[in-house]
Amino acid sequence: MKVAILGAGIIGISTAWFLRQAGHEVVVVDRASGPARETSFANGGQISVSQSEPWAHPSTPWRVLRWMLREDAPLWFRPHLDAAQWRWALQFLRECLPGRHAANLRHMVALGRYSQQTFAQLRQQLPLQYAQRQQGILALLFSRQEVEHALAACQLLAAEGVTRRVVSVDDAVAREPALAAIAPQLLAATWCESDESGDVHQFTCQLAAACADADVQFAWHTRINALQPQGGRIAGVSVTGADGRFDTLQADAYVLALGSHSPLLLAQLGHRIAVYPAKGYSATLPLANAALAPQVSITDESHKLVFSRLGDTLRVAGTAELSGYSSHLNPVRCAALVRRTQQLFPAACDWDAAQFWTGLRPASPGNVPLIGRYRYSNLWLNTGHGTLGWTEGPGSGRALAGLISGLAPEIAFPFLHG
Repeated sequence: MKVAILGAGIIGISTAWFLRQAGHEVVVVDRASGPARETSFANGGQISVSQSEPWAHPSTPWRVLRWMLREDAPLWFRPHLDAAQWRWALQFLRECLPGRHAANLRHMVALGRYSQQTFAQLRQQLPLQYAQRQQGILALLFSRQEVEHALAACQLLAAEGVTRRVVSVDDAVAREPALAAIAPQLLAATWCESDESGDVHQFTCQLAAACADADVQFAWHTRINALQPQGGRIAGVSVTGADGRFDTLQADAYVLALGSHSPLLLAQLGHRIAVYPAKGYSATLPLANAALAPQVSITDESHKLVFSRLGDTLRVAGTAELSGYSSHLNPVRCAALVRRTQQLFPAACDWDAAQFWTGLRPASPGNVPLIGRYRYSNLWLNTGHGTLGWTEGPGSGRALAGLISGLAPEIAFPFLHG
């Protein structure tokens, strides 16, 4: 069967790899010049199953209200005259109910653990080098409220088979000596040994190269204009090629892996999916003193930021801005990343050489991605992963490839069925 994959980020490339391994003919289409050029380009670097806790939590609406007037807030909701934004916000409020939160966490953990197994499988198959560190993740807790929330989260995760535990400040500093300077500010930390970190861009590019070696075809600089339905199927995809000519791409099946842009393509057909862009930021900082920079990946729970050592740089990333499809870099939010990094690791980096980036992460209201068949007999979705596209990407691609190949799901997950 010929399968056309629309989108060449971590999700699309992972799907392409596993479909090709299953024997399908595969073509990947993207408007960019190569793989992982947009949302998969410069994220926080964490492969963090232990962070599989939905934003939609009973306490979140009150936090969002407090943060609305703060331009550097961890989660910043900027209201627009945008019906999609308000529909998404109302669905988000529903997902904040206690019963919904627990179910969403369970689904996210199941997919995250499956993806973690998939990472291990890929490393055995391929010579992948992506600044990977299998040294766990420390999450820093600065207040009693954060400690209480972490204890509750650890219990929920333990029920799903993920070992994340609260540790003392001394234990945290022993695991990461770069935290010694801020130890007096800490109350505790959490530790998850099974979590990892690495460069999503490097990984995706290398996996794409492996796909090309396996005869996956790529159409770069190709704009995807519209899906073309016929009866209960998608008959083709209107595209504009690198030469500016319009064409129709035809295949037996189509995978929509365009991240935040997936709902825009479906809206042309009158269909709505609850995926909205959550704009995230990162700063990549060259190291000035490697001995004073963290080796272990760090999460700062008070500011909702993550820090990952990627070669001779430190990547700091986070924040979520619900403000539409603009990819403009807000200087206030960029400055907040560097300021917090300076507070935690004051002599670690070359502060004047920061490289800033922003990406539109495709967020579903409950943070559970949309994976499976959608509306048409040969149209499949793989989108809505929010901040966990790197964590869940390889597993999502493997799972969808299995569904397209007619195999029974290997995990308990609410896959779409049409």
